Amino acid sequence: MSEQKLSQGLDFYKPTMSQLEFEQYPDAEVTFTMKNRSDNPLSRYVRPEQLKDRIETLQSGWQPDEIAYLASLEAQDGSARFTPEYLDYLADSELPPLTVRYGESGDLDVSTTGKWPLVSFWETVVMSELNELYYEGKIAQEGLSVDQLYAEGNRRLDTKIELLRSRPDIKFSDFGTRRRFSYQWHRHVLKRLASECPDNFVGTSNVFLSHELGLRPIGTFAHELPMGYAALAEERGDNPLSGHSEMLHDWQAKYGSDLSTALTDTFTTGFFFADFSPEQAQSWNSLRHDSGDPIEFGEAVINFYERSGVDSRDKTIVFSDGLDIDKIVQLADYFKGRINTTYGWGTTLTNDLGLEPNNFVMKATKVNGIPTVKLSDSVGKHTGPEDVVDRYQSLVAQSLKAVTA
Repeated sequence: MSEQKLSQGLDFYKPTMSQLEFEQYPDAEVTFTMKNRSDNPLSRYVRPEQLKDRIETLQSGWQPDEIAYLASLEAQDGSARFTPEYLDYLADSELPPLTVRYGESGDLDVSTTGKWPLVSFWETVVMSELNELYYEGKIAQEGLSVDQLYAEGNRRLDTKIELLRSRPDIKFSDFGTRRRFSYQWHRHVLKRLASECPDNFVGTSNVFLSHELGLRPIGTFAHELPMGYAALAEERGDNPLSGHSEMLHDWQAKYGSDLSTALTDTFTTGFFFADFSPEQAQSWNSLRHDSGDPIEFGEAVINFYERSGVDSRDKTIVFSDGLDIDKIVQLADYFKGRINTTYGWGTTLTNDLGLEPNNFVMKATKVNGIPTVKLSDSVGKHTGPEDVVDRYQSLVAQSLKAVTA
């Protein structure tokens, strides 16, 4: 990849989260660790030194043209999305060192520790670069034809675009940076979407491509933010779950209604509904689904709004968990007229060329030495040491019991 830029592998929720981290907890030391969720070893096609070489130039951080783009972005009221103080911080900072090696299992072991507002950027960069290297290695070792893969990818994309053009009611954003086939394929897909189904395609989470292609940058916050806030609450001696409401308060105070999409499944959606006040239900625009059954989730959201005295037809669900075109159509039809829906479409949009996709993540695992936890609505997606996960689950159960008592 020529003229490689940090933002080519960055989702927009990274700088929005990083700015809040910079303002609230600039000195928090956070560790990110990669975990391969599948039995397919990434080391089969990628050696540690290859990944090190690919990302070495990116450690210098944000370049002037990338910072200029962030400086050009405005909130809905016309104010700057990113403050001069934060942008100066990015301009003056390198990313912390990254450790890449073989782990005990023989698979790749990737981790990094540093100041939260900076170390956060490695997550989507490492994932997108590693995924691209993996497919480069697979193609080389197995003698696959890139032209044939691209032809198959375009054939599948043709089918999606044809269906979407018949469904102008379906609105979606590209969330495919982390597990894309390659940067160049990602760019190709977005150019086609912008040209051929502009009524459906809302924007992209990718920072660089939003700039280069003139697309709307899409993103709010990810699991790392409530997970980090919870660990910091525990460090202070508080109930870690209190960090969830603290984080939502800080986010709303910083970004108002502009970026008011709340991710619900960090400590289970049941806990989220118990912790989300009727006032927040009124003021936040949308809720994001990222694990568990999407139909059950949507029904729970509509019931929650009804209990809170909110007309669900004025609110939106952002579905973003393992979507494909058939599931998107199913959800659009099911919830039509009951609540607005939009879709954060990832792997099957930017990595659908006939090859098996990878399933790995890179999560914040410690904050100031305190383990972090995620309690997904899908049990297999829980993260954190087993004993700490058990403790969080007990705290969630206590919290829900107190609400229903």
